[in-house]
Amino acid sequence: MDWYWWLVIMFALVAIEALTLDLVLFMFAGGTLAAGIASAAGLDLTWQVVAFAVVSAVLLAALRPFLLKNLRARGEPLVETNAAANVGREAIVVQEVTSTAGLVKLRGEVWTARADDDGVVIPAGAEVVVRRIDGATAVVEPQQQSAGA
Repeated sequence: MDWYWWLVIMFALVAIEALTLDLVLFMFAGGTLAAGIASAAGLDLTWQVVAFAVVSAVLLAALRPFLLKNLRARGEPLVETNAAANVGREAIVVQEVTSTAGLVKLRGEVWTARADDDGVVIPAGAEVVVRRIDGATAVVEPQQQSAGA
């Protein structure tokens, strides 16, 4: 494979990495750079693939954890998405919530819910706070409890 094809693959991986921000494809881009250098040095395709695999593995194992740790240490908040983004949000009880069953309206959607504490019964119409998401169930507690916590 000619070296410039490895360069094209590298730029494609970097572009896709810019969308995902997982720092995985960036490590593979480093592997393609090594393979491109091997190709430019005249090594055959087998050695190019070996260079790609070795450099990618080393970058994934050594550099990626270091980069992730430093990015998180900056103090910038991680943006939660999907169900995790609902933790801490307020909801309205649609159907009485107990420690085993119930329904709440959360951000315009009706979710199955259960109370965070055993023995707690939250009546319909009450305001609650989502403490965590277990599968497709919102685990909630009454609004007044969270204000004192």
